[in-house]
Amino acid sequence: MMDIDEIKRIIPHRYPFLLVDRVTECDMESRIVGIKNVTTNEPFFQGHFPGFPIMPGVLIIEALAQVACVLALKVMKKEGHGSVFFTGIDGAKFRQPVRPGDQLRLETIKIKQRGTLFRFKGCAYVGDKLAAECTLQAMLGKDTSESGK
Repeated sequence: MMDIDEIKRIIPHRYPFLLVDRVTECDMESRIVGIKNVTTNEPFFQGHFPGFPIMPGVLIIEALAQVACVLALKVMKKEGHGSVFFTGIDGAKFRQPVRPGDQLRLETIKIKQRGTLFRFKGCAYVGDKLAAECTLQAMLGKDTSESGK
């Protein structure tokens, strides 16, 4: 279990673009589950869409990528040292809208790793219903911390 403070020690994302509130499961090797509490105060709801607010699909994918980033940095033992860059997406499908008040469960599984290159399968759920799914590709970037320069 990781709270928001631990997540912020691992990945460089910050408000308003940090889209993971908690990690509830992580085996440190191949699987991680994160939570995004979707609130009515999210800045994107002002314009997406007035009268029927839904979380943009691209931000759901970004939330999955951030959870994958936490796992990749854990696997490489680089927590807080560098970034994981999103390099590709395949098979993205959106199954149902995500609305204010929903809790988005972000499940990501590492399906392949070659050095610092990763491939993940990500699924986002609201309750038991699949909201979105995709395959993500990512690459560990250069260590940008003071000790890694």
